[in-house]
Amino acid sequence: MRSGLTRGLIPVLATPFTDNGDLDTDGLRRLVDFQQWCGVDGVAVFGFASEGFTLTAADREQILRIVDRGLAPDQPLVAGINATAIRPAIEQAAACADAGASALMVIPPYQVKPTADQLVDFYGELAAAVGLPVMVQDAPGSTGVTMPVELLAKLSTLDGVTAVKIEPQPTVPKIAAVAAATADDFDVLGGQNALFALDEYQRGAVGSMPACEFADALAVVLRDSDRAGFDRLLPLIRFGLQPGLAWSIHKHALVQRGVLDSAAVRAPARDADAGTLAALAAILAELNLPRYPR
Repeated sequence: MRSGLTRGLIPVLATPFTDNGDLDTDGLRRLVDFQQWCGVDGVAVFGFASEGFTLTAADREQILRIVDRGLAPDQPLVAGINATAIRPAIEQAAACADAGASALMVIPPYQVKPTADQLVDFYGELAAAVGLPVMVQDAPGSTGVTMPVELLAKLSTLDGVTAVKIEPQPTVPKIAAVAAATADDFDVLGGQNALFALDEYQRGAVGSMPACEFADALAVVLRDSDRAGFDRLLPLIRFGLQPGLAWSIHKHALVQRGVLDSAAVRAPARDADAGTLAALAAILAELNLPRYPR
């Protein structure tokens, strides 16, 4: 049975498209194989780095089934849930469970900003209804919903709520505070493309969920607590955090590394301009990351 544990390096997969915007199933299979080659602990789909806002229900099901077949049986497959109310969230989560997900990464309802009590009800009801481990995604920059440490500690006591991904800056002190306020078996992970991953690990994080194009190099850095190696990655990490362009940057890096054939994105995402792509190429040339031997 696939693991629902969410510890270690769990990259958020880009969603490959063909040049005409269709789902690139062959590219997705290669991307999953690439993650295995990189030595990841699991993968996530439908996160902010996945262009989840552009995917149909049929896309989501097909993606999950392909990724599920490409992972080892003990690796978690985390599916993002981005519905804006409890009933569609349960429907979306049940579909993910049926298609192979072993854990859920759930953003809070954000169209109408919920109260703290409503968030407790939302996460508790969702976890009870679906039966998969639920990771709370604390991402106020994207959702506009603020979740203080005290609220996250309360959510951690709900049956089935097993983890949180902390993304608001500064991440490190909040990760430390949440780790101190929750039980040892409640997993605290970092996001933000691993921008402060080593510091987060030192302050209580048990995992990181960055984009997926540099997972091989990051796996080594995290394993060895290699500060110099991490510092070398920082230009690429920062480059992949640019609002509006991040999806294109992740995919162009994957093309340059030999994983994907196309860097196409779906509107309203947009392709990076020529100058941005030239800067990305220079960063990758300096890093000299190996091409994927597909």
